[in-house]
Amino acid sequence: MPLTDLRQYIDALRELGELQDIEVPVALDLELGAITRRCYEEGAPAPLFSAFADHPPGFRVLAAPAGTSAQPGRELVRVATSLELPPETNGLGIAEAIAASLALPAVDPVIVDDAPCFENVAIGDAVDLNRLPVPLLHHGDGGRYLNTWGCIVARTPDGAWTNWSIARMMRVDERRMTGIVAPEQHVGMVAKAWADIGKPMPFALALGVEPSIPFICGMPLPAHVDEAGRLGALMRRPIRTVRCRTVDLEAPASAEILIEGHLHLDELVSEGPMGEFAGYIPVEPSMRRPVYRVSAMSHRHDAILPAVVAGEPVEENHTAWGIPCSAQLLHELRSAGLPVTAAWIPLRAALHWLVVTVPRDWRRRSGVDASQALCERIGRVVFGCKAGAVIPKVIVLNDDVDPTNLEELVWAFATRCHPFLGHAVFDPVATAPLLAYLRHGEKVAATTGKVVYNGLPPDEWGEAMPVRASFRHGYPPEIVDRVKRRWAEYGFR
Repeated sequence: MPLTDLRQYIDALRELGELQDIEVPVALDLELGAITRRCYEEGAPAPLFSAFADHPPGFRVLAAPAGTSAQPGRELVRVATSLELPPETNGLGIAEAIAASLALPAVDPVIVDDAPCFENVAIGDAVDLNRLPVPLLHHGDGGRYLNTWGCIVARTPDGAWTNWSIARMMRVDERRMTGIVAPEQHVGMVAKAWADIGKPMPFALALGVEPSIPFICGMPLPAHVDEAGRLGALMRRPIRTVRCRTVDLEAPASAEILIEGHLHLDELVSEGPMGEFAGYIPVEPSMRRPVYRVSAMSHRHDAILPAVVAGEPVEENHTAWGIPCSAQLLHELRSAGLPVTAAWIPLRAALHWLVVTVPRDWRRRSGVDASQALCERIGRVVFGCKAGAVIPKVIVLNDDVDPTNLEELVWAFATRCHPFLGHAVFDPVATAPLLAYLRHGEKVAATTGKVVYNGLPPDEWGEAMPVRASFRHGYPPEIVDRVKRRWAEYGFR
């Protein structure tokens, strides 16, 4: 059954044992953020807050909407459910499903006449963002962040490209917000197109949308590709949109809260710092960022604001950004003719690693005869596309290793990568400035060195590989099956 709004998703989470209703009053100042951080780190259910010690009633907050679960065999149950996949679907299965949808034709959204978010509408001077329960998420944040899980809608002046994206957005006052608008990011490209004709960029911010939407907002699709159509292809149905009240845009009709206005690149205010996906609160002071001026705010009765508390893995940056990024990179590598069996950003690597696996016969399939040359080709594809901009380190291994299994991955990286030989080094290449270890000059230039670590066997071995001394790999299949069948007979539980 399609999950076409946030409330249906909440009901689904409750059935799956993945929702924790919190009815005791909780402080928006740090307490809500601290509870959410502990939920991430323990794999606890997503908390739904319904009362606040320091804010009037009338709104709720759903936090950790796509965090990981401690349920055995269901670590990614919230991610799978968000994308209407079976709850037991693992990371590689989710990435393959997303990658497969890229070969399908786009399914454009449909415009509906009305939406529940218009149950309450404020326009112009009646807008007051302070009515929303905007939390102070981290001790050290430079402000309260309204958007951590919402869909930013923007369209080029010629109407040819409608972009849906997700980026942090800090509340400034009753009718202003601010946030990072990087020129290399798509919202920055659209904003520049408006600035070039001397106008601010119309925007809509849809908060509390149907659960699949943030995943397409976080997916690094190429420029000039409409996310709504690609999400329609993935979900096998058109996404419902509704016309905004004060700007010429259509926003997701499932929104609990809809904010409209214009982005002014020439008006700057202080923003940040903020705890981010790498797992740190930056030591740098606040920066001057562009202003979003709000012209309308609409919301449902008892509306639900979603909240993500970025930081150490695993949180939504690593699931809703990292997994679609893995899928896009898998698609890019295969489109380049490389025989890749998996491309996976390990959830706990905070988007700083990509693991690429290839079959034993990759030479015959690719026409490349040396492992270092293969690593160089992989690096050119990964670091040359939008999806690879954030990734600084790629690890290439044979596909006898499961890249989603951290124990296998650590063992393979430790025992298969020569300290000096076979790696492919790239310097300088474009990078996301939020990588944790970058020096100031690298952040300003948005370039750094990157590397592809060669974990493939020495070329002199050909296709030969040592046998893994493990239960799964080190014994004939009939012995493995016999031991599994008789496990309880031996006296084990």
